[in-house]
Amino acid sequence: MPLFDTRVAAVLVRLDRNPFHHGTLGAARSLGRAGVPVHVVAGDPAEPVAHSRYVRRCHARPPGEGLAAVRDALARVADTLAGDPAVLLPLDDATAVALDELRREPDGPARRFLLPHQPPGLAARVADKAALAATCQRLGVPHPRTLVPADADEAAAMAAALGLPVVAKWSRPWLLPPGAGLRSTVLACSTRQVRDLYARVAQAGSPLLLQRYLPASRDGDWFFHAYCDSAGACGVAATGRKVRSWPDGAGLTAVGTWAPNPAVERIARDLVAALGYRGVADLDFRRDPDTGTYHLLDFNPRPGAQFRLFTDPWGLDVVRALHLDLTGRRVPDLVRSYGRRFAVENYAALSLLASPRRRTRPYGPSGGLETAWYAADDPAPAFAMARAWAAHLARRAWAAPRRAWRAGADARAPIPAQPTVRTADPRPDTRGAGYSTAPADPADPRAPSTPVGPTSSASPVNPSTPSPRR
Repeated sequence: MPLFDTRVAAVLVRLDRNPFHHGTLGAARSLGRAGVPVHVVAGDPAEPVAHSRYVRRCHARPPGEGLAAVRDALARVADTLAGDPAVLLPLDDATAVALDELRREPDGPARRFLLPHQPPGLAARVADKAALAATCQRLGVPHPRTLVPADADEAAAMAAALGLPVVAKWSRPWLLPPGAGLRSTVLACSTRQVRDLYARVAQAGSPLLLQRYLPASRDGDWFFHAYCDSAGACGVAATGRKVRSWPDGAGLTAVGTWAPNPAVERIARDLVAALGYRGVADLDFRRDPDTGTYHLLDFNPRPGAQFRLFTDPWGLDVVRALHLDLTGRRVPDLVRSYGRRFAVENYAALSLLASPRRRTRPYGPSGGLETAWYAADDPAPAFAMARAWAAHLARRAWAAPRRAWRAGADARAPIPAQPTVRTADPRPDTRGAGYSTAPADPADPRAPSTPVGPTSSASPVNPSTPSPRR
């Protein structure tokens, strides 16, 4: 295992309020096992990650949202560290975008920490779904065709042209106000539902994007994780396949396996090189079963929650690579360990209940299994998660009859007459709207009791193919 500078602490920052964010625990364990002092800034200092033996201190998330909240959190942690250097690691898109802005403040608190030298504004460009689509179109990267409606009538017309059901996404989902009942991704099954969503654009804080829906296919969902060092080299990079996800057939990785995919790796490496990207990246892809082409669905400027899947026999992963690089240590190349698996216990159980059929593992012998929550050397977070998860499921079960009654009342409500709508322009939208996977988790305790619609991953369609769904 490489030698780490254990004098330099790591500060993990997450604005996302989800207490079941297993990526936070994975990062704390990875660095803590290497002897690095770990500080966590999260939604609740009592959430499961706070029980880890590898967390030196868990700092409460400050009140407020966005830039102000991150600035306040960094100032407080910097005071705690008394001027000692520390590596900063964002664990959600909102934090990554905020850090990109804060690092450019001459006297801002981010200047007191170590961060990759990212091109200014790049984190926001890849995290914003519309900006990402424009970037992909400019660079010739396969990306799903999406449209940006200008009003409710156009939204209904575009949904009809794309073919129902249609995926509706918010361009900047991190701007969604907490408790508003809005999900980052919705599978809209009617033009009425699309109109209802468009009516909430002002509340959502970013444009509504409409995406042609394509069902998941077997072995069709892949992801690429990488650390791009200060010289632009990506020696720590790998591809993996989703074996199970939650919701089933879409959403986050519940079970994944480390497997080779040269096509996905080539597209991803070419993209990060063209962008001049630095730091940890998590990219999601889906194969179009009609053409066999892999399409980029999402580009997260931070570690994916399942990053621990790509841990080589020497313990190297993208988070450790970040700490090594920013402290001036040599970053060795990742040793491939195909067949290694990663499972998130709570979501894997839900996926298994929803779809109990066996999923094949066609990539040779197993390279070992790592679970997201339970670890023999750090069992306390798993027990804390189990207690919190049981309480969460009990609350949802108690509220289920009321949700069912509300859904029935909505179904019985008369549907208003639809005005004549314009036909959507069949050419690719020049505003460059894009969308991606990473739908809101319906088991997330922050999720509304009456979701707008089921979540789904993106439909991978080449933007150069403008014809509506047949």
